[in-house]
Amino acid sequence: MTLWHGRFSGQMDQAMADYTVSLPFDRALAAEDLLGSAAHVQGLVHVGLLTPDEGASLLEALETVGQEMASDSFLFDPSDEDIHTAVERRVTEIAGPTGAKLHTGRSRNDQVATDLRLWTKRELTELQADLLELCRVLERSALDAGMTYLPGYTHVQRAQPVLLAHHFLAHGWALLRDVDRLRECRERLDVSPLGAGALAGSSLPLDPDFVAARLGFARRFENSLDVVADRDFVAEALFDLAMIGIHLSRMGEELVLWSSEEFGFCTLDDGFSSGSSMLPQKKNADAAELARGKTGRLIGNLTGLLVTLKGLPLSYNRDLQEDKEPLFDSVRQVRLGLRAMAGAYATLAIHPETMQRAADGGSIAAIDLAEYLVLQQVPFREAHAIVASLVRKSIDEGSALDELVAAHPLLGVEAAALLAPGVAVTRRTTPGGAGPIPVAIQLDRFKAAIMNAEN
Repeated sequence: MTLWHGRFSGQMDQAMADYTVSLPFDRALAAEDLLGSAAHVQGLVHVGLLTPDEGASLLEALETVGQEMASDSFLFDPSDEDIHTAVERRVTEIAGPTGAKLHTGRSRNDQVATDLRLWTKRELTELQADLLELCRVLERSALDAGMTYLPGYTHVQRAQPVLLAHHFLAHGWALLRDVDRLRECRERLDVSPLGAGALAGSSLPLDPDFVAARLGFARRFENSLDVVADRDFVAEALFDLAMIGIHLSRMGEELVLWSSEEFGFCTLDDGFSSGSSMLPQKKNADAAELARGKTGRLIGNLTGLLVTLKGLPLSYNRDLQEDKEPLFDSVRQVRLGLRAMAGAYATLAIHPETMQRAADGGSIAAIDLAEYLVLQQVPFREAHAIVASLVRKSIDEGSALDELVAAHPLLGVEAAALLAPGVAVTRRTTPGGAGPIPVAIQLDRFKAAIMNAEN
């Protein structure tokens, strides 16, 4: 029996039922639906639309349903279109005629919006904890890295030496921005829709502020049309999740490169790698590759919802049923990705000698030569041209760059010493830079930022 059977004389066609059913995926909202229903019952008692005894009966029935679901003994009926229908049906079976009063003053429109906001609040809070754990892993990795340095890259070409700690912290700051976005998203979605009804509120003496407080929302809705139609918070959450995925993808791509024989900068732990079904020698960075690969899925979930939302008139439309699957999927994939990458980085074996060898020699410290000339009052563009010509000559003639620098009248032996292994990275002294002094300060600030985000 549907929730609207009184309006229709015929039964829903099975093809239509199959097409509209949402129970297979919105069962994830069961805990939130029970929580929202309990608060709604308390609100009805509060305004006198239910007697205390009726309220107690319904609350007891809701608690029984919760126990059945927790123990997997809840029996779904073929007529259960969604989790909301299933809960109301079972409550009515338990509470008898009083169960028919559960939906007083409520529509599935404000009910679903409430459930989804509650679910999203909870899940984003848990994801924030996973993000902060990965930040702590990067903090520990930065501490363990000490004075290890490697090439920093632009255009996937060696650019300047940077401390490995600086590199790890670069990922950490990006993830902390993700933490901020999740927190801000939670603050914006922290609005209770209950009391909005189908779209226009109710003639019954409901108290939406009371129910909002019972559910732990910061406030209740201001406009009933808006709140039942609003899925901004889902789109915003999906963007935040896609952005996390992009950051994980960048980290994953790096691990794929670094762990290859061509780079040899690190070795992934066996627990976060896989082998080949054919090639006995292979050790593949599958966790990192999946972090990279699943990001397309996260972006697709976001763009799919945006396309769904862009043509909808106020207020509720059944199209909004399509908000849940992408959100549920993105939350799950990001959670798995964060935990896998935290494990991969926590167990990563770094090869400092290989990293540092790649960052030593050649022309990677060329900017230090140009800046040396700047300190001698040579205009930067002229200094750039001088050093660039020496680099070109070194490549064309196969000459050692340090020898050419030592022989140059404006540079000499003092400047050539800047090309010695490990020197260039120590010269990055500006705030936020990649040298030992600013990185030590940055590490303290990063620790403080994590602690602040946890509070």
